Amino acid sequence: MRNMVIIGSGPAGLTAAIYAARANLQPLLIEGKEPGGQLTLTTLVENYPGFADGIMGPQLMEDMRKQAQRFGAEVVNGYVHAVKLTEQPFRVYYGEEEIVAKTVVISTGSSAKLIGLESEMQLMGHGVSTCATCDGFFYRGKEIAVVGGGDSAMEEATFLTKFATRVSVIHRRDVLRASKIMQARAQRNPKIHFIWNSVVEEVLGSRETGVSALQLKDIKTQQLSRLKVDGLFVAIGHNPNTEIFRGQIDLDDRGYIITRPDSTRTNISGVFACGDVQDPVFRQAITAAGSGCMAAMESERWLEH
Repeated sequence: MRNMVIIGSGPAGLTAAIYAARANLQPLLIEGKEPGGQLTLTTLVENYPGFADGIMGPQLMEDMRKQAQRFGAEVVNGYVHAVKLTEQPFRVYYGEEEIVAKTVVISTGSSAKLIGLESEMQLMGHGVSTCATCDGFFYRGKEIAVVGGGDSAMEEATFLTKFATRVSVIHRRDVLRASKIMQARAQRNPKIHFIWNSVVEEVLGSRETGVSALQLKDIKTQQLSRLKVDGLFVAIGHNPNTEIFRGQIDLDDRGYIITRPDSTRTNISGVFACGDVQDPVFRQAITAAGSGCMAAMESERWLEH
């Protein structure tokens, strides 16, 4: 019987593990498919407090993991494929293991939707990004492209004009999905240029020198063209990693876990959710870590009572 099982090992899960371990709860953290979460796909993280010169994403997550282990958290490499949360004690399944737990902290995060190109993955963190807030600063005085046509794409493109000299928005249709107010804001911006009815066929460049250009295809004429850019931001949405909780935990219409206001509590007493899996708005390492702290403290209080 475990006091606490934490599912997922991004900033939220590892912060929950640090706090729970310091409270002598001896938590078990199951890392998941992407140990360290989305930060392991980034290079330099400059907006996490406490690192004046920045820190590499994978290094930050490794340091968090060691910190949790130093206080007694057990970290196992595995992927949770099923849970039973409808009755106490809770049951969590990974590999061939069945874990019985008094409380469960869900920190499975969300995954950015990607175009699906091999070159896109090769250059992720080396000129390709899924987070303008995280990486926009690196493109001061440069030309960049944003793929997408929804609110998040317009928001990212508008934000990136603070740094870039030109932002090309590439959209596969000739009409945006974004809300009218977001469309108008982007279309009024002199730095934003729209490329309609087009998809990215290839991201050109290398891990050493970064992105140099995009090969585009006009889906109406099938004509290929090359767009010279220094970076590519993919803004076609996120998928919260909640499939195994469907039917047990209350989810919103996009699949994010619904938590109580000012809390990480879910609809099931003793089950808590933190980080990007319940936050479609901010999606930052620091906000995820903050909610991980909340989840551990709420779990501890729940166990006490």
